Amino acid sequence: MASLTPEATLPPRRRLAAILGGAAGNLVEWYDWFAYASFSIYFSKVFFPPGAEIDQRLQAAGIFAIGFIARPLGAWITGVFADRHGRKLALVVSVALMCAGSLAVAVLPGYAVIGPAAPLILTLARLVQGLSIGGEYGVSATYMSEMAGRRRRGFWSSFQFVTLIGGQIIALGVLIVLQHTLSPADLQAFGWRIAFVIGAALALVVWRLQTDLEESAAFVHIKAQGPTAGTPRSGLVTLIARFPRETGIIFVLTSAGSLSFYAYTTYMQKYLTDTAHFSKATAADLSAVALILFLAVQPFFGWVGDLVGRRRILALAFGAGALAAWPIFTGIARASSPALALALICAALFLLAGYTAVNAVVKSELFPAEVRTLGVALPYALGNAVFGGTAELVAEAFRKWGFEGGFFIYLAAIQAAGFLTALMMRDTQARSLIVED
Repeated sequence: MASLTPEATLPPRRRLAAILGGAAGNLVEWYDWFAYASFSIYFSKVFFPPGAEIDQRLQAAGIFAIGFIARPLGAWITGVFADRHGRKLALVVSVALMCAGSLAVAVLPGYAVIGPAAPLILTLARLVQGLSIGGEYGVSATYMSEMAGRRRRGFWSSFQFVTLIGGQIIALGVLIVLQHTLSPADLQAFGWRIAFVIGAALALVVWRLQTDLEESAAFVHIKAQGPTAGTPRSGLVTLIARFPRETGIIFVLTSAGSLSFYAYTTYMQKYLTDTAHFSKATAADLSAVALILFLAVQPFFGWVGDLVGRRRILALAFGAGALAAWPIFTGIARASSPALALALICAALFLLAGYTAVNAVVKSELFPAEVRTLGVALPYALGNAVFGGTAELVAEAFRKWGFEGGFFIYLAAIQAAGFLTALMMRDTQARSLIVED
């Protein structure tokens, strides 16, 4: 494939505008996705039959996991679509789907009004969101990595995860504001719906903004070249037949990274209240502060990855993370103050930043442009569905069985698998398949 030089032809301002435009969609998508996890404490009683709170929360966690089932399908459809018809158009479609899913949750009547139809419709809305987010990750990771340029690719592509965390921070921020402005009864009754109305409105705004995005040089080039003999065409068969090792690498890295991320973010909020015995408001405050600090270090770790190599930083993140999982969780359970709990959460997240800051670029560099979006999106979505989406469900199940520490062992084992995979993979920075820069 002939090499293009977008760094020479694309002015810095236009490059930055493209990266920020792609990141905006990612921000809104993840806000909508995490709003469910942040507010499930309040709406689990609304959509499920009366009963023990732990059972209602398990049902809410089950639907959270079900949303992940749709992610591989969304990744497959959107990945093929983006590789054949463009990254820009795929981003626009993904945001539109997320808007529809959030609006459905916002207006859905509760179990007391429509009975069993309430959890059924909630599940369908979550499946639509799963289709959307399943496609969004691969498209945004591919688009931002292709637009970043070789010299600073790790730094600029780290903003893909900055906006992912940003979406969760905004969701937590909305929760904190509502907790301080509404009574617990009002928040339980209707206040949680405000978060989903905000999500739908933001998605609509970003959908309009993304229609003006610039297409990546990598996609423009493959479209200009047209189909040629020996060029892989995006599709599931091509991905499995020609890139099985790369697909497996992304699956394992994603499994370790996603399980860790959901363990220390969405599940941590509940762990702080149920096990460490902090109030719901304190747990939300601690989670928000930790996420803000986590967001702030992403560009730094992306820059470090550009300097020392992405494979090294991945291995360090998962190796140290596996060793730290048990001490961090048990330390939080015994924390005598919110400050100590916050320090331990931040320690876990800073280790994880070695993965999150470089994961998008590492995965994008493993594939040629013709199959890049699908190659990034599908194994990522599968890893999320199997390990990320079930993190809270597995943790709650261990807690119900009276062996909460089993989840910490499980987390450490999957991180160890990520460590071994990082050690054995090729250095994508030295052998990147993103050549159009």
